[in-house]
Amino acid sequence: MDSVTPIDVDRMVDALFIDGPVRGRKSSKFWILLLLSAVIATAGVVADSTATVIGAMIVAPLMTPILGTALAVVLADRRHVLRCVSLVVGGALVVIAIGFAVGLIDSPLDAYAANTQVTGRISPRLIDLLAALATGTVGAFALVRSDISDTLPGVAIAISLVPPLAVVGLLVSVQRYSDAGGALLLFGTNVAAIIATGTAVLIGYRVRDAAREADYPIGQLRGWTLTLVGAMVLVVAIPLGFGTLQVALDEQLAAQAKPLADDWASSNKWVVTTLSARNGEVVITALGSPPDADVTTLRRVFNDNGLADAGLVVRLVLGGSATCSAGGSACTLSTD
Repeated sequence: MDSVTPIDVDRMVDALFIDGPVRGRKSSKFWILLLLSAVIATAGVVADSTATVIGAMIVAPLMTPILGTALAVVLADRRHVLRCVSLVVGGALVVIAIGFAVGLIDSPLDAYAANTQVTGRISPRLIDLLAALATGTVGAFALVRSDISDTLPGVAIAISLVPPLAVVGLLVSVQRYSDAGGALLLFGTNVAAIIATGTAVLIGYRVRDAAREADYPIGQLRGWTLTLVGAMVLVVAIPLGFGTLQVALDEQLAAQAKPLADDWASSNKWVVTTLSARNGEVVITALGSPPDADVTTLRRVFNDNGLADAGLVVRLVLGGSATCSAGGSACTLSTD
């Protein structure tokens, strides 16, 4: 593996370390882009628009202080480690706050139960960690190799940073705290993977030697520091392992519950619009016209069919459509 040059170190330091006052050029760029990406991501999640969420990923600047943390760790630069970590934490809190504020203004009746942008980010698994490790490696590699830096937009799309935080804020606003924790775990997984792979790539390219040649002040890189970086990945891997098992069990539970729920809704002239299972609890959104469907009947059906241990949450949404003939005075209600 080729080593980097002192010029490469200067380029990386300039690109990743956001120094200066808050109103300075670098800091203002970071915070303005972060605020805009947070608004775009939150709007995209609320609208369930994949294209809009991807746009937010490209704009989001959080990758900079995260990779900056990896570079600061390799250089044993304590001041910049603290600076980069504070930017990551502060930026994350800002995005969550924006998501929370938007959630208070505009939240659907089903509390985002049918939103695919939300459901795709609340149950992280080990495969998400594997993808994050690979994506973080590509990001660090593109940083080191200026000749392949054009891959960074693809890295921004592949690694999900701002959207999970927007989901956290939205779900907290509707009191779905457990699911918000799942989205926060996804963000933490991506951050841990980027820092770990970034540290490994930078050490492999002998960034410390090049920094020394460039007369950049570097500290002593201790073994416990690298152990701590590796431990970050293990810390997120443990709940992800349990999450992987739980997702498999939940998928099995949803498959058992779906026909039972459909039959119950049909008998009440209602329709099940969404059905999902999470942590052993079945969540159903049903749409229909008055009177309300009898939920206790569905509970008994579950009990009689081997699902007595499964929790059940049913959201009844009054709706449907009415057909009114031209010139007539009567309307026919329909839930189709």
